[in-house]
Amino acid sequence: MIQQQTILKVSDNSGAKTVKCIKVLGGFKRKVAKIGDVIVVSVQQLRNKSRVTSKVQTGEIYRALVIRTRSRILKKDGSNYRFAENAVSLMNKQGKPIATRIIGPVSKRLRKGRFLKFASISTGFV
Repeated sequence: MIQQQTILKVSDNSGAKTVKCIKVLGGFKRKVAKIGDVIVVSVQQLRNKSRVTSKVQTGEIYRALVIRTRSRILKKDGSNYRFAENAVSLMNKQGKPIATRIIGPVSKRLRKGRFLKFASISTGFV
């Protein structure tokens, strides 16, 4: 589960390496975010190779979609799974991804609803 001040890994090719969660969106007094939730983040670090050609800059504020969390996810059949790290993908204010690729697997929950574009640019599903 993601909350304020959590440092997250960026799993796309937007140019950011790590971001810090500023706010969890989606309701009054909402404290934690799970997979498929939207949060507001600040860029902390950029990737070394893409500092010149990066689409983002350090200190900028973006919205991000949570695509992986370390907390366990229960499935309807009773099994559960979890990822190795907390990861997000950056989006603009209209809800479209900034990047053109998502690195690593994402949850099948992203196929439903309004995040179909993020599911289509990812490499695999869990």
